[in-house]
Amino acid sequence: MEPEKHTDMVEKKDSMEVEGSSEAPEKINKIALLCAVVGSIISIIFGYDTGVMSGAMIFIKEDLKINDVEVEVLAGILNICALVGSLAAGRTSDYIGRRYTIVVASIIFLIGSILMGYGPNYPVLMTGRCIAGIGVGFALMIAPVYSAEISSPGTRGRLTALPELCISLGILLGYVSNYVFGKLPLTLGWRLMLGIAGVPSIVLAFGIVKMPESPRWLVMQGRLAEAKKILFLISNTKEEAEARFCDILVAAGLDENCKEDVIEVPNSNKGEGVWKELLLRPTPPVRRILIAAIGIHFFEHATGIEAVVLYSPRIFKKAGVRSKDKLLLATVGVGVTKTLFILVATFLLDKAGRRRLLLTSTGGMIVALTGLGFCLTMVEHSKEQLTWALSLSIVAVYVFVVFFSIGLGPITWVYSSEIFPLKLRAQGTSIGVAVNRLTNATISMSFLSIYKAITIGGAFFMFAGMAVLAWIFFYFCLPETKGRSLEEMEMVFSKSKDTNKSRNGIV
Repeated sequence: MEPEKHTDMVEKKDSMEVEGSSEAPEKINKIALLCAVVGSIISIIFGYDTGVMSGAMIFIKEDLKINDVEVEVLAGILNICALVGSLAAGRTSDYIGRRYTIVVASIIFLIGSILMGYGPNYPVLMTGRCIAGIGVGFALMIAPVYSAEISSPGTRGRLTALPELCISLGILLGYVSNYVFGKLPLTLGWRLMLGIAGVPSIVLAFGIVKMPESPRWLVMQGRLAEAKKILFLISNTKEEAEARFCDILVAAGLDENCKEDVIEVPNSNKGEGVWKELLLRPTPPVRRILIAAIGIHFFEHATGIEAVVLYSPRIFKKAGVRSKDKLLLATVGVGVTKTLFILVATFLLDKAGRRRLLLTSTGGMIVALTGLGFCLTMVEHSKEQLTWALSLSIVAVYVFVVFFSIGLGPITWVYSSEIFPLKLRAQGTSIGVAVNRLTNATISMSFLSIYKAITIGGAFFMFAGMAVLAWIFFYFCLPETKGRSLEEMEMVFSKSKDTNKSRNGIV
């Protein structure tokens, strides 16, 4: 890479951002959009499994006669296994490609869904949940990476946010499934809730093989002609495709004037030696990128979204809602809200920028979590039902979900999938996803114990404190990436002046 040339490119991009900040977002290429949509179906499956488990746990506990600790383990074990899956997915996607890694994720999840739907006893149910978790780890790592690598800089925010939108849509479908199948006989209802998730896995496994491979992965394999052909399909103009191709060649350490169709590439371009460059001998920019990715994934769940999504029926019950139907309906409302506002976020990401949305989102979450903690504390210490506290608790939950969905939720996946250099991207993203799943599992498996120890209001005050730390971290460690090509990210993280500019809204 030529530093001076790349620095000039970044400086030109700075001025373009300032002059063109009010312009309409770039038109999305239809084929790139189709690729991102199909690749994101795996995220619907994961979201469904998360959402449906929130209600299914009520029926599983009653049917299989399990205790709260077993419920916590059942809820959280998926994320522990997803941690393993995400770490394996990074190397797998470098070896067999982004597209076939999605196929692997679908097959693994299908097997897990069948076992969960069968679920004659707790051990079989846990086995299915563990297998599904490995598939989830693959899905969470590969869907945003695939979307990011087929997107242009001007549309990457919208397309890379699709997996998070699909997760929310899946959660909503899971909540609706709870409400519909919850009316069936006890032994049948929850098994249908869990087993039906296998159907879209089959559809996805066949659909994704019709989609093109990531051109960036093809370049890393030395398959230049194929990469260039796909870039012409997923770019709006020939000039854009040529420019993107040259940028990818430079980022891969290849001659940008290379005219060969297929070339031999070093093993380092195929994913070998990546862990050393990420963890043992990272350059200063890569170190900052890794810290940013790990931090944003940690705070996404450390601020309490999993507690709200997975245990919302219990939260509403603590607030004073007694009817099982009303509990499930209120939970459906959480899913609708989450989905709608992530959809709003997809239109804002490439216009308002990642940083501005992220800071606004986290600030709103701090207010909502503090209010929820206060209301639940008042309800818990009152001997009679407090209608105002019940109402405000529900409002606080919805406000929290709104602010999370408009910023931190989708931006976590967009940001972490776009900041790593090309040859480090798959495995770097897998580290972030592993941290994400570990944090998610910790919250899932400990929330009931935490609120029993410090009260449910105290638990949400704790999440509010984490949100304050998150805001501080985002302000100092996450520069703006809106409008940057994937090949420019090292430059964004390499100099302090870039960070300073981003704080002033320039980058």
